[in-house]
Amino acid sequence: MFSLTFRQAARVSVQKEPQYPPVETAMRKALTAELKPVFLDVSNESPMHNTPKQAESHFRVLVVSDKFNDLTLIKRHRLVNDTIKNALKAAGFEFMHALSIEAKTPKQWEPEQEPEKSPPCLGGFGK
Repeated sequence: MFSLTFRQAARVSVQKEPQYPPVETAMRKALTAELKPVFLDVSNESPMHNTPKQAESHFRVLVVSDKFNDLTLIKRHRLVNDTIKNALKAAGFEFMHALSIEAKTPKQWEPEQEPEKSPPCLGGFGK
């Protein structure tokens, strides 16, 4: 059976030009332009929640950038949050319902490290 490690999968995603849904595309473009990341992983976690199919409302972002070197953790999160919020507004989208951010400097990041896993959804509509 063919299986990729997280790092190999990240390399594959950089080599190909995958097609992402519109909100995720806007997020990726903005974070790449603003932060020049060493590594970027954007995960749409909406299917883990009680959302309509094709929803783009719950995201997890792992971004590693030199721009974080002299920033506190809260300032890194604000930079990521503001970058995404401005990009979505400019593209005509509303801000998403949930955003989980891991913002690391290159020194803090270990390439084999996988993003943190989200806990299962315990609520939502109809629960």
